[in-house]
Amino acid sequence: MQTIFPVLRYNNAREAIRWLCTSFGFVELFAVPEEGKIVRHAQLRFGTNVIMLGSVRMGDEITSPDQLGNSTQALSVFVDDVDAHFERARLAGVEIIDPLRGTDFGAREYHARDLEGHIWTFGTYRPEGAGE
Repeated sequence: MQTIFPVLRYNNAREAIRWLCTSFGFVELFAVPEEGKIVRHAQLRFGTNVIMLGSVRMGDEITSPDQLGNSTQALSVFVDDVDAHFERARLAGVEIIDPLRGTDFGAREYHARDLEGHIWTFGTYRPEGAGE
């Protein structure tokens, strides 16, 4: 059961929702409001997990890496078939910052940057105790 829900901010949240669904395989659950430039709150599902995102807004103290000029965190996502996921991302034109490879701890993974600079790791690694 998921108990930690990442919250991301994007300058263009509507475009980010479409991009994350097309490039990485997320599924949009909902966005509030449904239309318009600003997204107050949206939820996207990947497998059994949910991320939340919205538009960058004044006073929120959360921003897009594009505005900051750097990323301060990364998201790590388990995928059953990392080779297929990597190929999907590559074909979608995703910026791959570290190609698909085996790790010294027995996993396979790749690292990518999304359209506004958030760093994503997709791979076969599951931390101990995950899914319990």
